[in-house]
Amino acid sequence: MRIGILGYGKFGQALAGLLEEGGFPFLAMDPVAPIPPGRRAASLEALLAGADYLALAVPISALPGALDTVAARLDPAQVVFDVASVKVLPARWMAERLGRQPQVGVHPLFGPVSLARAERPLRTVVCAAPGHDLAAGKVTQLFRTLGCEVLAQTPEDHDRVMAATHALTFFLAKGLLQMGAGADLPFAPPSFHAIQRTLDSVREDAGHLFTGIQHFNPFAGEARAALLQALQSIDTGLAEAGGGDELPGLLAIPDLGQRSPALQEAREMIDALDQELVTLLARRAELSRRAGRAKEAMGAPVLDPGREASLLRERRAWAQAAGMDPAVVEGVFQEILRGSRKVQAP
Repeated sequence: MRIGILGYGKFGQALAGLLEEGGFPFLAMDPVAPIPPGRRAASLEALLAGADYLALAVPISALPGALDTVAARLDPAQVVFDVASVKVLPARWMAERLGRQPQVGVHPLFGPVSLARAERPLRTVVCAAPGHDLAAGKVTQLFRTLGCEVLAQTPEDHDRVMAATHALTFFLAKGLLQMGAGADLPFAPPSFHAIQRTLDSVREDAGHLFTGIQHFNPFAGEARAALLQALQSIDTGLAEAGGGDELPGLLAIPDLGQRSPALQEAREMIDALDQELVTLLARRAELSRRAGRAKEAMGAPVLDPGREASLLRERRAWAQAAGMDPAVVEGVFQEILRGSRKVQAP
């Protein structure tokens, strides 16, 4: 398969590096950025000729124009995906401009900096467009082949999460940079080191990324307002506390369960179930002791490789039938068997 990359900015180059590493042929086109010889398409027609996928790696503000430019030139079988950091508006634009053309929303949760640092795992969000599940499956497989973990989300769920994480991180970092908090300091406490890394990352990203994730995410404004309200409330509380005994309570971070009754209910049920599991494990351990005494009376060794292999195969089959990951369940029972051998040892 071959991929065309429209836009060769920071992320276009990062995607090209992944494709190069994975052995995928590709061509790229950009009116400004330099592209290595042999990878540069001389025209849009040359970029699209023979391409199975078209990756739109242009700034989000330029995405509508790019879609208008390519729409009439696409082969009906070519899959188009964008790599913007927001998904609701790009999904709408692609649906309006591409119609029945196979299309997928993609947000790689990594960039040039994380790739340069060899950070793993690489994760990518794929947002399937209505009526284009086959295209979403193809793009999912493409990114898995490139070594990515793929998460499936709706555009709305994606943008809500990004508003409360990505957008707020950049918002806070920009504020800290503007007040001079990111300046080189002769010393800083460990608690600031993680913030410093965030500031460095924001510095390395292009300005249009900050603007894009704030302006084009429909939930970003709501998240910023909630953050500012919370900070104002904390500031007011600090002023009223005046360093008194109530200050520790003011700064305490509430447990997530206190903020979500549904989460608290689920946690309570998990705790009750775990208590049952511990009781069952205690019963199993007693049965293992009984088995150990029987082995000792027979002069048989504690370790029975054939029995353990058969037991693990059976548990894997049970897990698969129950819709669970057999490897995870096997790992649990390997630990249980290790404990059983320990209680059986004379």
